[in-house]
Amino acid sequence: MPARKVVVRKSGRFDFRPKTDPYCQARYTFCPTGSAIPLMKEEDVIEVYRLQAPVWEFKYGDLLGHLKIMHDAVGFRSSLTGKNYTMEWYELFQLGNCTFPHLRPGMDAPFWCNQGAACFYEGIDDAHWKANGTLVLVTTISGTMFNEMAQWVKYDNETGIYYETWTVQASPDKKSTVWFDSYECSKFILRTYQKLADLGAVFKKIQTNYTSIILFSGEPIYLGNETSIFGPQGNKTLAAAIRDFYNPFKPHQSVREFFVDLFRIIDRVILNHQFYLFYNLEYWFLPMKSPYLKIIYEEVPLPVGSKASSGI
Repeated sequence: MPARKVVVRKSGRFDFRPKTDPYCQARYTFCPTGSAIPLMKEEDVIEVYRLQAPVWEFKYGDLLGHLKIMHDAVGFRSSLTGKNYTMEWYELFQLGNCTFPHLRPGMDAPFWCNQGAACFYEGIDDAHWKANGTLVLVTTISGTMFNEMAQWVKYDNETGIYYETWTVQASPDKKSTVWFDSYECSKFILRTYQKLADLGAVFKKIQTNYTSIILFSGEPIYLGNETSIFGPQGNKTLAAAIRDFYNPFKPHQSVREFFVDLFRIIDRVILNHQFYLFYNLEYWFLPMKSPYLKIIYEEVPLPVGSKASSGI
């Protein structure tokens, strides 16, 4: 494999959001009640709420909450109109499609349905957020600050387009090297909070925790992009190895098929210390090491403002 190595990588910014392929289909429609972000009056006073609930709470209740697998959003309440709003960022085609590709007949390269996007809609579902999660006031902002944030959200949403499930780091130690940073719902909320702080918002002093799904790896090795690996002049041996790695992660039709593939996954990731990561449209080899995977629910403090604005 090529010898180029990685230092620390974050999900990149892109010039535009490409159209989604009709092959990518969502089981649950993305942002079904979405609306444009309204223009607020400058003198409005808007309450900002931290929203957090277990992933798929609408279907499984608090089941994933026990594992601290949480989804994050932010809520707003206009003092002038009394209207509430919710804003969140999540997968267009569900988590599985963002984490692993489809292996389509007649196509050499794995096919990804991995876009994520912001969703803004009127109303806050109090029962959803309060039942097994969090709905708490974190700051207040002016209408002017809200409108500036809305412009930043447009920029952020048009240029930060690919969902990245995994954080990859060298060890469980808190000071460990982070090879790759995730790009998912909580990171959007953290960016939003930081933008508000940069605009002058003062946040309350409360503890805020977020979920991360971490892979543990030695120093990753760069392999190439889709063209260099799967194109006409590509590396056929490497291409076959990547396709073979992703095959057990496909949707399963039977319990037996699931357990057969589960053993194949354990064999490759744990016994053979192998993982192929797709990140920023490039493929990387991760030499996996113990403890291989961990879900953490770790505190990230609410931000303070800075002179360097995070966005436009």
